[in-house]
Amino acid sequence: MELRQLQYFVEVARREHVSEAADALHVAQSAISRQIANLETELGVQLFEREGRNVKLTPIGRHFLSHAEAVLKAVEDAKQQIEEYLDPERGTIKIGFPTSLASHMMPMVISAFKAEHPNVSFHLRQGSYYYLIEAVKKREIDLAFLGPIPVHEIGIKGEILFSEPFAALLPNSHPLARRDRIVLNELRHDPFVTFPKGYILHQIVIDACHQAGFSPNISSEGEDLDAIKGLVSAGIGVTLLPESALSESLLRYAAKVPIEMPQVKRNVGIIISDHHELAPSVKVFYRFVKDFFAELERYQLRG
Repeated sequence: MELRQLQYFVEVARREHVSEAADALHVAQSAISRQIANLETELGVQLFEREGRNVKLTPIGRHFLSHAEAVLKAVEDAKQQIEEYLDPERGTIKIGFPTSLASHMMPMVISAFKAEHPNVSFHLRQGSYYYLIEAVKKREIDLAFLGPIPVHEIGIKGEILFSEPFAALLPNSHPLARRDRIVLNELRHDPFVTFPKGYILHQIVIDACHQAGFSPNISSEGEDLDAIKGLVSAGIGVTLLPESALSESLLRYAAKVPIEMPQVKRNVGIIISDHHELAPSVKVFYRFVKDFFAELERYQLRG
């Protein structure tokens, strides 16, 4: 079995069309057909079946696809690590992060790192909490920033970087919008705007309200942080968001109000796989991030 055969097989499986795969790979269609036929002969199974001008994976072909993709990914990672061992300052780091950390923390960290390591490149991927955990496990990304850090998650190693409070975001027309701080129970009769069920920020809001002695009336949901801010600004409801998501200038029609009781907090940190060694450039970034936030904490304590 040759690596080239696996590459041809995966490309055809993704496109479901031999000629389109040939164009993408810049090889003759006959070469792809011949190599796939050789692969099927070696395996003793049929990987594709024709449907008009297209091809579809057979059930055993779909099963084989995941293994072929894993092999190609492993080879790609090995080549990257070899290149980076020759020069760790020219590696590429694949980072994941949730929407709540996109506007302030991520630009701050990456900007500081690039000032010291200008030739390192980044591939950034934004995603939901559980998606990012699985992406690290599957090695689709090298590491991810998360809040909170998962506890007892098999295959994941987490490092807490800092802790941050949540604040209430209220429409400017809300009776409590001009207060210096509020008790969360004061919002018990308000409609809430949250992320959908299954998102970690949704669960944090639910748990905080239960701790304050009530179940929130969720009137609207949004999967995007800006959409949630927009719904609050439009007077649709109130919400709770972490400070890092509210650090930039707010919309004209919303007000951030600290929560006095109960204390609503989350830790924020970085996760990596505990089953695989990090590439050299990723190690450099990982150490930098830990040192960066440790120094930031010392500075804040001195201040």
